[in-house]
Amino acid sequence: MKIATFNINGIKARAEALPRWLDDAQPDVVLLQEIKSIDENFPRELFEERGYNVETHGQKSFNGVAILSKLPLEDVIRGLPGDDEDEQARWIEATVIGKKALRICGLYLPNGNPVPGPKYEYKLAWMERLYDRARDLLLTEEPALMAGDYNIIPQAEDAKRPDAWREDALFRPESRAAFRKILNLGFTEAFRAVTQGPEHYSFWDYQAGAWNRNDGIRIDHFLLTPQAADLMRDCKIDAEVRGHEKPSDHVPVWVDLDL
Repeated sequence: MKIATFNINGIKARAEALPRWLDDAQPDVVLLQEIKSIDENFPRELFEERGYNVETHGQKSFNGVAILSKLPLEDVIRGLPGDDEDEQARWIEATVIGKKALRICGLYLPNGNPVPGPKYEYKLAWMERLYDRARDLLLTEEPALMAGDYNIIPQAEDAKRPDAWREDALFRPESRAAFRKILNLGFTEAFRAVTQGPEHYSFWDYQAGAWNRNDGIRIDHFLLTPQAADLMRDCKIDAEVRGHEKPSDHVPVWVDLDL
């Protein structure tokens, strides 16, 4: 089962590029972030005609997450538990049924800038809620994953110019510590389990020729429970997609599980 995560930075802007990538890559399941659309306006037919079941958790003009799946989806939950007053559409989860059942959680973690301030406080509070949900996933002892745009640069090698990010919410010590706290519950960070070393990025800013200079950061991640990690065959970043016509500033990351 090939499962991808992709921050598309607006479904309207990616109405041609996203279907083209789907046709080329043929993922079984895709977790989308920043669809920037309410549920009613999401162009479901673009994906249903390609054989995907579509579940969305949208929000006007901002945020928004979705699941596209060629396999049946069950028990869909919208919104990260722990704060009933949180109206930002940043979390969706469901069970996908392959050879085994797999719980998939798609997330768009808050950016958190500027630091300090309420946006950074919201980011850290959101990560505390994510920790609680991650712990509960592990307790099921079933294959599960959490994937998406984490807005976290885990290590210095995950940025071309780490010094430029020292005071940014994506690389602040508190942010990285919160990420490690989740990992240390017993999750496998899929890409680093397969590939080591620098120069592997999933985001390049639109400004200042960042893509041409490979001035990127790696902020899109898959975290796998032990039961899912045992099934992993590969994990890759489709970096070349950034060079296509009308690209997102992110590129797809995918895992292949024996499911």
